[in-house]
Amino acid sequence: MEPSPVSVHRTRRRHTRPFLGGAMAVLAAGALTATGLAGNAEAADVNVAKNAGFESGLANWTCSGGSGTTVSSPVHGGTAALKATPAGQDNAKCTQTVAVKPDSTYTLSSWVQGGYAYIGASGTGTTDVSTWSPGSSSWTQLTTGFRTGPNTTSVTVYTHGWYGQAAYLADDISVSGPDGGGGTDPAPEIPAAPAGLTVGATTPSSIALSWNAVSGATGYTVYKDGAKVTTSTGTSATITGLAADTAYRFAVTATNAAGESVKSATVSGRTAQSGGGNPGTSVPKHAVTGYWQNFNNGATVQKLSDVPANYDIIAVSFADATTTPGAVTFNLDTAGLNGYTVDQFKADIKAKQAAGKNVIISVGGEKGSVSVNSDASATNFADSVYSLIQEYGFNGVDIDLENGLNSTYMTKALRSLSQKAGSGLVITMAPQTIDMQSTSGEYFKTALGIKDILTVVNMQYYNSGSMLGCDGKVYSQGSVDFLTALACIQLEGGLDPSQVGLGVPASTSGAGSGYVSPSIVNAALDCLAVGTNCGTFKPAKTYPGLRGAMTWSTNWDAKSGNAWSNAVAPHVHGLP
Repeated sequence: MEPSPVSVHRTRRRHTRPFLGGAMAVLAAGALTATGLAGNAEAADVNVAKNAGFESGLANWTCSGGSGTTVSSPVHGGTAALKATPAGQDNAKCTQTVAVKPDSTYTLSSWVQGGYAYIGASGTGTTDVSTWSPGSSSWTQLTTGFRTGPNTTSVTVYTHGWYGQAAYLADDISVSGPDGGGGTDPAPEIPAAPAGLTVGATTPSSIALSWNAVSGATGYTVYKDGAKVTTSTGTSATITGLAADTAYRFAVTATNAAGESVKSATVSGRTAQSGGGNPGTSVPKHAVTGYWQNFNNGATVQKLSDVPANYDIIAVSFADATTTPGAVTFNLDTAGLNGYTVDQFKADIKAKQAAGKNVIISVGGEKGSVSVNSDASATNFADSVYSLIQEYGFNGVDIDLENGLNSTYMTKALRSLSQKAGSGLVITMAPQTIDMQSTSGEYFKTALGIKDILTVVNMQYYNSGSMLGCDGKVYSQGSVDFLTALACIQLEGGLDPSQVGLGVPASTSGAGSGYVSPSIVNAALDCLAVGTNCGTFKPAKTYPGLRGAMTWSTNWDAKSGNAWSNAVAPHVHGLP
């Protein structure tokens, strides 16, 4: 029979802890029973419980009042465990009816953790049994045993917690004895190779890795350049003790009691340069970014060589989507650019770089339709952008996707690209204001996800209407406050000041709305960097490392006699 706390439940009396006298007596009896019976188990004994490790969720189990669920951590074995939470008059009881053989001996055991946890068997046809634990912060094994009656062909085994107590965890339940006709779970098979191996954050001496969970795996082994380097019970590991600015190749296998899987696909990872800092060492501390138009829309048609020296980063707009998901290409608009040839274009890129400038390829734009939303498309994106870098000599890439972005896969794509191109890769982003209102937005999550390799986010402070600032107040575009209060969200949301730039139109023709005069841009830069020339909003602190400003576009700037860059660039370059 069950310990006396169950009789308390029947009379609907509630206690903050169970009455221990009867429970301790049963515990002692159960322990004696288990000791006396375990030695009688036959070689042919099997575990007649199904889904005993909860690897298939709650299949074969019924939990009272919806109290049970499965969790991936902590687990005793495999990838899942039961978590059941008592509430009110419910003790979070989870049961399974197992097929047994009459007149036979069975050993019941389970690993438990957390709050009060019981295991037991009822309907045995002889003496029902249970045992319990008052709670444990680590996995503890409970064991008892029972004998079936002469006509007993099924028994109900169960776990439960206690009223008002914390949730309990149970895993790897065993009902070991003769097969009652229901069989047992199949023996574990060697797991499949892990998929989705990805390089994460890097330092001069470490590389973080993550991968997808494998069904049936109880652990994972990581290989570096073909040699075993570490093991993990989860789906991530950080490899330490590495040399700075050095490339390594990694693979991972899945393991369980049956053995080790074949290795995953290999990925390359490169440690950061010594001394830290952002990539793109040729990008000055305070920089001006300008988008160069690879088309004629009424602005001044330019060759790259026509772009003024005021611009430190020139974003070539835009790469074109292909029929391959995630992949891009670049097609110089020779006809629209008055006969500008590909050879001239490549030569101009080299000349700009020789002058200390960075020329990058921009992906997206208002009508850009590049979609990176899977592992395959992330790989295609990284491979195709790297191909453009090799062909044209671009210093990096700009992400200007205005029609949706998936942070998970864009982060993977940019990290993969960074591993291919090395630590000098320049990565910029140009989200719309709505995309950077919250750290939970996909653009913001992408920026934070690649913070260690990100150069600058030049948010577009135009075509957006009114927006919330970091103080929760609403600000209208076109003012110093709009620029500073929205930049504050990024600065306080996790980006380094060197990764924040102010993106504005070069003229009234450059955007539908949101144009501000260069004097407003300069005042906002002063307010953020040194605390002067603020409007009604003044940040709580200054950000002297602020990267600078961006404009759309160098062509519209040229249309206005380069008035924007002639006024803003010297101010940016003169920041502390």
